[in-house]
Order: sequence, then structure tokens, then C-alpha cells
Amino acid sequence: MSDPVHDSLDDRLRLLGTQMPAPTLPAAEIRRRADRRRHRRHALGATAACAAAALCLALPSVLNPPGPQHPPAPQQGPAATGTPSVPASPHPPAAFTVTSTTTTPIEAGAVAGILGSCLGSEASQYQAVIAVRAPAASSDTDGVVVAVDSAGQYAQCESKGRTGHSISLPPTFINDRLWGAGHLVEFFDSFNAPTGAGQVLSLGAGHYTADVAKVTISYGDDPTQYPAVMAGGAFAYTAAISTGPDANAFPPTPYVHAYNADGKEIYNQRTQPTAKDTHP
Repeated sequence: MSDPVHDSLDDRLRLLGTQMPAPTLPAAEIRRRADRRRHRRHALGATAACAAAALCLALPSVLNPPGPQHPPAPQQGPAATGTPSVPASPHPPAAFTVTSTTTTPIEAGAVAGILGSCLGSEASQYQAVIAVRAPAASSDTDGVVVAVDSAGQYAQCESKGRTGHSISLPPTFINDRLWGAGHLVEFFDSFNAPTGAGQVLSLGAGHYTADVAKVTISYGDDPTQYPAVMAGGAFAYTAAISTGPDANAFPPTPYVHAYNADGKEIYNQRTQPTAKDTHP
């Protein structure tokens, strides 16, 4: 989860390699795991967004999305000619439909099991800040739990029932890895997974600085923005998407938007790169 504004998986791996100590796994095992993840994401038509991923088991705060940002009405031609100019073509219809972005909280007992099976012995060091079920389920994912430890390091775990897993290795994400332009939004894992014929689940997470008051997500060329779940300095988004009967159709790319307390958009992933920024 390749789009020009999203890091390719190879770029992501290269970036991670420059920020992390040398792995302890054998090189062959690292290549095997990377190839497995690359195959999974390419096969799903996923966009490899940047890695690294946000309920103190309370209901997550869900913000109201801004309304669709439709282009302005076209101007008519001069009245003296008696013939109005041809209106500009409206925004072409999207080749997909976002059918739902509704999430529901994961009960506390299940959250503990998800973190335990995802993080192993390190689970006790983390407290969940976001734990939600997605509006659709794939064969191995029906939601996401994002947790943080006392050092402010986040972990993103995909859930399936009462168990969890991570598509990144290791499953804990050290902060200050992959920031968007302006050092406002940091990305964890983002992916698409099939949930049925012509249906996919889009899921992703990240965290943000104090400058950000609201995070929303748009998909593909559709300007409509949907609210992300935000809590504990982290955000997560899920969406059930229909790509229609075309078996070759790819799911749309998700784009993160961030707004400040005044409602001004201060980050737009469509137009601003997702890249490492070492300057806070």
C-alpha cells in the first residue's frame, strides 16, 4: 500500500534500513519475508504507504469530516455572443464506491489477546489507544489495535477476532521513521485486503504532532474526505470499498489530510511527499 506520492515498498525498506540497526535475522530470511510482503501487497493492488503505527479502551473520538470538496461551477461564456461556453466536464465518476467507514470498539478482553498474540512478551509494555473493528473483514483482518509504550513508541496490530498480527517486522515501530512533509504526520502500515468479489478492506494508521487537530482520509480521485479515528496521538482508518465487477480493477489509493485547530489543511498526501524529514 505504486502511487507517486506513496513510497514503494523497496523505498520503505531502504528507509527503514537507514534508520534501524542491522537486523539479527539471516539475510535469506529477511529477503523471504520482504518478498512475501511484496507479493501480498502487489497481489491485492495495495499501495505501500509508509511504515511504522494510533482507546485507552474508551470509545475512540471520531471527528466530523469536511464536506466533499467539489470543483467550482464552470463559468459561462460572454453574454454578448449569445452562446454560453461549454461547461467544464464534472469530476469523472470514481471507479469505486466507499460503502462504509463505520468502526466499532473492540472489547477490552479481546484487545489484551490481540496485543499478546501480536507483540508477544512485549505486550505488557503497551497500552492500547485505538482498538476498532473495521466495517468489513478479510480472511485475516477485521480491525486494528494501535498501542503505545511509556517511551512514546507505537505498535500497530491487525486483529482477527481475539488474535492479532503485524505485517511489519518487528511489530513495534520506533518513532521518527517516516514522516510526511512538514514533520506533521508519521505513517505506519497501510494496505488493502480483499473481502469478496469486487470488495476490499482499506486499513492504515499513523501518528501526528500537536499541530494536528483533525485527520481525514480521501480515496483515489474522489475529493470526499472521511474522518480517521484519533486517540492518544495516533490515528487509524478503515473503509469497506467496492471496486465493481471488473476483476482487474485496483482499489483506490488512500490519502491522508491533516488540519490544524483553525480548520486549515496543513498536510495533503496527494500533493505533499511522504518522506523522511529530520527537522521537527
